[in-house]
Amino acid sequence: MTDSKYFTTTKKGEIFELKAELNSDKKEKKKEAVKKVIASMTVGKDVSALFPDVVNCMQTDNLELKKLVYLYLMNYAKSQPDMAIMAVNTFVKDCEDPNPLIRALAVRTMGCIRVDKITEYLCEPLRKCLKDEDPYVRKTAAVCVAKLHDINAQLVEDQGFLDTLKDLISDSNPMVVANAVAALSEIAESHPSSNLLDLNPQSINKLLTALNECTEWGQIFILDCLANYTPKDDREAQSICERVTPRLSHANSAVVLSAVKVLMKFMEMLSKDLDYYGTLLKKLAPPLVTLLSAEPELQYVALRNINLIVQKRPEILKHEMKVFFVKYNDPIYVKLEKLDIMIRLASQANIAQVLAELKEYATEVDVDFVRKAVRAIGRCAIKVEQSAERCVSTLLDLIQTKVNYVVQEAIVVIKDIFRKYPNKYESVIATLCENLDSLDEPEARAAMIWIVGEYAERIDNADELLESFLEGFHDESTQVQLQLLTAIVKLFLKKPTETQELVQQVLSLATQDSDNPDLRDRGYIYWRLLSTDPVAAKEVVLAEKPLISEETDLIEPTLLDELICYIGTLASVYHKPPSAFVEGGRGVVHKSLPPRTASSESTESPETAPAGAPSGEQPDVIPAQGDLLGDLLNLDLGPPVSGPPLATSSVQMGAVDLLGGGLDSLIGGPNFVTPPAAAVPANLGAPMGSGLSDLFDLTSGVGTLSGSYVAPKAVWLPAMKAKGLEISGTFTRQVGSISMDLQLTNKALQVMTDFAIQFNRNSFGLAPAAPLQVHAPLSPNQTVEISLPLNTVGSVMKMEPLNNLQVAVKNNIDVFYFSTLYPLHILFVEDGKMDRQMFLATWKDIPNENEAQFQIRDCPLNTEAVSSRLQSSNIFTVAKRNVEGQDMLYQSLKLTNGIWVLAELRIQPGNPNFMLSLKCRAPEVSQHVYQAYETILKN
Repeated sequence: MTDSKYFTTTKKGEIFELKAELNSDKKEKKKEAVKKVIASMTVGKDVSALFPDVVNCMQTDNLELKKLVYLYLMNYAKSQPDMAIMAVNTFVKDCEDPNPLIRALAVRTMGCIRVDKITEYLCEPLRKCLKDEDPYVRKTAAVCVAKLHDINAQLVEDQGFLDTLKDLISDSNPMVVANAVAALSEIAESHPSSNLLDLNPQSINKLLTALNECTEWGQIFILDCLANYTPKDDREAQSICERVTPRLSHANSAVVLSAVKVLMKFMEMLSKDLDYYGTLLKKLAPPLVTLLSAEPELQYVALRNINLIVQKRPEILKHEMKVFFVKYNDPIYVKLEKLDIMIRLASQANIAQVLAELKEYATEVDVDFVRKAVRAIGRCAIKVEQSAERCVSTLLDLIQTKVNYVVQEAIVVIKDIFRKYPNKYESVIATLCENLDSLDEPEARAAMIWIVGEYAERIDNADELLESFLEGFHDESTQVQLQLLTAIVKLFLKKPTETQELVQQVLSLATQDSDNPDLRDRGYIYWRLLSTDPVAAKEVVLAEKPLISEETDLIEPTLLDELICYIGTLASVYHKPPSAFVEGGRGVVHKSLPPRTASSESTESPETAPAGAPSGEQPDVIPAQGDLLGDLLNLDLGPPVSGPPLATSSVQMGAVDLLGGGLDSLIGGPNFVTPPAAAVPANLGAPMGSGLSDLFDLTSGVGTLSGSYVAPKAVWLPAMKAKGLEISGTFTRQVGSISMDLQLTNKALQVMTDFAIQFNRNSFGLAPAAPLQVHAPLSPNQTVEISLPLNTVGSVMKMEPLNNLQVAVKNNIDVFYFSTLYPLHILFVEDGKMDRQMFLATWKDIPNENEAQFQIRDCPLNTEAVSSRLQSSNIFTVAKRNVEGQDMLYQSLKLTNGIWVLAELRIQPGNPNFMLSLKCRAPEVSQHVYQAYETILKN
C-alpha cells in the first residue's frame, strides 16, 4: 500500500463523523463527540462548522456536558455572532435552573461571550442572578458585571447594575463582598473620574468583617480596596490597622504584601509618640523576613518591596541585618538586591558586621556582584563617618589584589570618599596612581583624572599623567573628555608656568577638533574665562566643592510615597509609577499617602527637623559625577549654601535647574548683587546684556499690579490656647512684596504688650522682613490689624507638608506656638513668564515621570477669564491654541527660590471640569501648585 493515504485529507470525513455523533440519540456518544470537538479545538483545529450541532447539545441535565458546550461557545461566539444568538434562550433558561452550579455556570459564560449583539439579551438573567438566593451565584454575577462593563459600559450604567454591585458590598457572604469589591475596583480603574467606591466608615467596617472569612484572593481584593481609603482621623486609622494586622501572618505572600501596603499607608496618620505605633513597627518586621525564605523569584519581589519600605521607614528592619546577608546559592538578581538593602540599613551599630561581609563578597567570582560589593564599601564610608577609615583601608587591600575590575570600582568610590571627607585620606593617592595603566573603563578613567586634577599640587608628575591621557583624546568617551578638560584647566591654574602648552592643546582639541556640543561649550567657557580674567577663573574652577550627600540613589520622596501605595504590584518591582509602563495610561491614577493628621503633626515641636534632615547647617547636595549638566564646570550653579534645598533637590534629580536660580544669578536675577562695572570684561558686556535677558524675556513677563488672590482671614491661634490672645490672619502678595496680614484680639482680662514674632526654618525661607509692631498696648476686648512684611531670605528646611509654617509669638504674658499653611501662590514671582521656545525646550527636557495630572472641577469661567485671573496671581499664559474644540493654555510660573513650573490647562467650552498637567524639576511642588490653581480659579 502506498503512502498516498496520508495526503488524502480526512478533514471532511472527520467533521462529518463528529456531526453525526453530536446528533446521536445516545447521551454517552454525544458526550464523547463533544470531548473530541473540544480536543480538536484545543490543538488548534477549526471546528467552527459544528457550531449549530454543539449548541443543540446545551439542552441537557448533564453538568459535565454543559460545561464542555459552554467552553466551545466561549471560543467560537466571536467568530459566529449570528449563531451565538441561538444560545441565548438556553442561557435565560439555565439562569433559572434549580441547580445553583448551573445558574452560576450560565452567568459566568455569559460574561465571557464578548459579542455586542448578545449583550442586551443577557441583562435580565444577570439582574436575577445578582439577587439570587445562593451566594455562589451572586459572587459569580458580581464578576460578570465587570466583564459586561468592559464590553458595553453605557448599558451597565443604564441597567442600574452598578448600584446593585454597591449593595452587594453589604452582603452577608464574605466571598460575595470580595467579588463585588473586585468588580467595582476594576470598573473604577478604567473610569478614574467616577466615584464608584464611595467608601465610608460603615462600608469599611463591613469590608473588615468580611476580610476574616473570605478566601485569600478575596482578602487581597478587600485589602487593595482599603488601601484606597483615607481615614478621617488617626483613631480610625489605628482601628483599621488593628484589624488588618492579623493578615500579616497569612501563608499567601500576596495577602501579606497587601496588608503591609495598608499598614504603611495608614501609619502616616499615626503619631510617632503612640505606643501602638512602636508595636506596629515591631509587627511588620517578622512577615517581611518570612517572605525571604520563599523561592528566589518570590524573594526578589519581596526584596524590591522591602527596598521601598526601608527607604520610607528604616526603623522597621534596623535589627534584621543578618537576613539580608547573601547566601552562596542565591541567584545574582537576589544578591544585588540584598546588597542594596544592606547599605540602606547600615548604621554605626552594625557597620563592623556589614564591612566584614562586604569584604568577603569582594573576593567572589561573579563580576557584577563583586563590583557592587566594592561600590557598597564606598557607600558605607560615605554613610557612616566612623567607618570611613576602615572602609578606605579595606579598599586599599582590594586594590592590592590587582584584579582589574576590582581596582577600577575601588578608584571610583575613593573619589566619592575624597569628596565627602576632604583633606583626610589623600595619602592614598600614590597607590592609586600606580594603577593608572590598568584603567580601561570610562567611569574609572574619569574618576582617576578628577583625582589627579583636584590634587595636582600634591602629585609631582600630574602634568605627565594627564598628558598620557591626552594622547588618545578623540578615542575617549565624552565623560572622560569632559573630565580631562576640567582637570587640565585646574592643573594650569595651580601650576601655570609648566602647563601652558598642555592647556592650549586640550582647549583646541575640545573646541576646534570636537563635534560634541557639551565639550565645545565647556572648552569655550574655560577659554573665555582664562583669557579675560584668570583671577575669576581661579575662583570659579577651584572653588570649594560642596560635600556630596550620603544617599545619592534614594528614590525621590513624592515618587516613593506614590510607590508605597503600589506595594505588592508591578510598580513596586519596577520602582516606577504605573503611568511609566502602562500603555496609553488609561485609568492610571496618581496615588499619594494620606496627609499627617493634626494630632500627629502637633507632636513635633517647631524646632524638630523632619526625618532625614540633618541638624545644623544643611550641606549642599550635588548630583552624581556622571551627570554632565550637574558637573558643568564642577560648579554649584545654584544659590549659595544657605539657599533653599528645593532648588538643590531639583539638582539631585538630574540636572542643575537651568531655569532656576542658576542662570538668574549670572544675569542679575533676584537676590543677585551686580558686580562692579570693572569686573565685567568689556567684550562680554554686549552678549550678556542682550542675549540672556532676551532669552528669559525678563522684561515682558512683569505681572499686573492688581495683586494676587487673598484668602479670607482664618483663626490661626484660638484664645483658649494662648491665654486670651486670638490671632487670625492671611497671606497676601502685592506688587512683588509678600505680607502676613494679622488680626490680634485680646480676650483676656489684662493688657498685652511687648509683642514679637519669629518663624521656624521652612521650605521657602519665609521670614519677617521687619519686627512685629503693635504701637499701643492691647487692652482687653480690643482688636488690632497689622500687616507684617515678609521676605524669602530666611533659613531653609524642607517641611512636611511643603507649605507648613511654624510660628512663635511672644508678648508680656508668654510665648505661644502655632503652625499654618501658606498658599503657594504668594511665592509666584512677577517675572515668571517664559519665552515660547524656552517653554518648549524645558517641557521636553523635564522627565515624563515628573509630570502630574489633576482635575479642576466645577469651574464656571471661560478661557479668557481663566487666563486673566491666573495672570493676576503671576501664572502667565505663554501660548494658547485650540485642538479638536478644546482650548489649551500653556502656562509658566516661577517660585521665589527660582524653581520653574510649567503647566498645560485643557478647557472644553461648556464643561466646568478642566484638566491640568504640571511639569517641574521638583515634583513635590506640583500638588501645592494645583491647590493654588483651585484656590485662584474658584474664589
